[in-house]
Amino acid sequence: MVRARRQPLCSLQPWLLLLTAIFMALTVAAQSSQQTSPTNSQDAQTIDQTWQRASSKYDSERSKILNEVHRLANDGPYRADWQSLQKYEVPDWYKDAKFGIFIHWGVYSVPAFGSEWYPRNMYRQGSDEYKHHLSTYGPPAKFGYKDFIPMFRAEHFDPAAWAHLFKEAGAKYVVPVFEHHDGFAMYDSGLSDWTAAKMGPRRDVHGELAKAVRAEGLHLGASSHRVEHNFFLDGGRQIESDVNDPQFAAFYGPAHTWMESKQTLLTDWTYVSNAYLDDWLARDAEIVRKYKPELFYFDWWIGQPSVRHHLMDFAAFYYNDAASRGSVGVINYKLDAMEEHSAVLDVERGQLNDIRPLYWQTDTSISNKSWGFIEHDSFKTPQAIVHQLVDIVSKNGNLLLDIGPEADGTIPPVQMERLQALGVWLSQNGEAIYGSHPWNRATGESVEGIHVRFTQKDDAVYATLLGRPKAASITLKSLSPKAGSRVYLLGDTKPLVWSQQGHDMRVKLPSALPGSYAYVLKIIGPIS
Repeated sequence: MVRARRQPLCSLQPWLLLLTAIFMALTVAAQSSQQTSPTNSQDAQTIDQTWQRASSKYDSERSKILNEVHRLANDGPYRADWQSLQKYEVPDWYKDAKFGIFIHWGVYSVPAFGSEWYPRNMYRQGSDEYKHHLSTYGPPAKFGYKDFIPMFRAEHFDPAAWAHLFKEAGAKYVVPVFEHHDGFAMYDSGLSDWTAAKMGPRRDVHGELAKAVRAEGLHLGASSHRVEHNFFLDGGRQIESDVNDPQFAAFYGPAHTWMESKQTLLTDWTYVSNAYLDDWLARDAEIVRKYKPELFYFDWWIGQPSVRHHLMDFAAFYYNDAASRGSVGVINYKLDAMEEHSAVLDVERGQLNDIRPLYWQTDTSISNKSWGFIEHDSFKTPQAIVHQLVDIVSKNGNLLLDIGPEADGTIPPVQMERLQALGVWLSQNGEAIYGSHPWNRATGESVEGIHVRFTQKDDAVYATLLGRPKAASITLKSLSPKAGSRVYLLGDTKPLVWSQQGHDMRVKLPSALPGSYAYVLKIIGPIS
């Protein structure tokens, strides 16, 4: 019998090692694939519990903050109910300020594509952002939104230079977005690992900006879009992506399916857990405790039915906290999210037709496509911004104008130019804006192809011409001045010649008008 020769054990070892390595690699790949597999079939409570476990390391600190919120929400001039909150009165500093700067800056500034909603849309199959992401960075299971964080370094961020620019622009308050829908905190939060202080820039960028803003004598606001994070990344659950990986659940959040209603926010039935709402409340209260903003801006989703009870808690806490320091805070809300006497209505990218008796605000972006920085954007002209500011102020409102810095902390030159041009106009014509209020006789009129808007302050009425008149004189039909009235053009010291034609006022203009974009006539004296 012929026996087969046995292979020496030493000659098999390389093959065994290779097979073992292949097996381990396949196992790791299978596990990785399983971790990023779609999870949209899971029920909402299971998804939420995954997020809760991932965030549990901060349970103790969160509880401490919530205890303070609930104590202070019932210790001061306000209580956490709408009847109590409707006693609120808007502070004079805000009504006098008229113009503020909004800032959308974050990790979404790295891809700089589409809009600041890139983190949502990059996970939505068929979107331009999804296609761009695949071709530029690869599939979201391999390169997800979290992988942009190391690229967000803010290496050229100069808070003092930013604050100085805002003051030169004529702004009186500054509202950085402390956390956008993406869930990355741009401040030093003690309730999350996913913050600019611990990752990316490794700086408390908005804490630094807060100090610089106040050093310039400007008021500080804070914007929180945290509540929308509850659903913002739900597209990542529909596909293979890192949103499904439990190890990143603390960052990507519950990512519940957004049951969006186009009819009214009251019919938005998206799942929101009490645990998430407690976390939202604690994070916003933490911003108040650490940075003491004089204004707190919310986006639209605070009006979702499940959120409103926690919203009352925040409002009472915030107003009482300000009162304890001898101050009056401002909350901006949208749509019908709050009782209209309890805070300041904000109209996104819009204006009102008439004077609103209750004070209000418009927020809009300096750019046309996005709130955050993107490549190849287009921008509003300085004239369009000036005209919008004048119109809003004449109707009892403020303008909050947004800019979008680049990921490295640079404010793009085109945005700087717009702000500087606005500052030049306000340095000449600001007395018709700051501290003014609507003229109670008329909002405005159109004369000879020129729109005119009116404001009033002390004993003067200001008629702002939104454009350069072609004729040597202009007739204002809303004004019926009496003998002894004087008329000036801001930017020129000489009184203008005027005459009364029936009930109209005819003003002769100088041959050369000072400045640009809009021209302000100041009328002093009795007007019938």
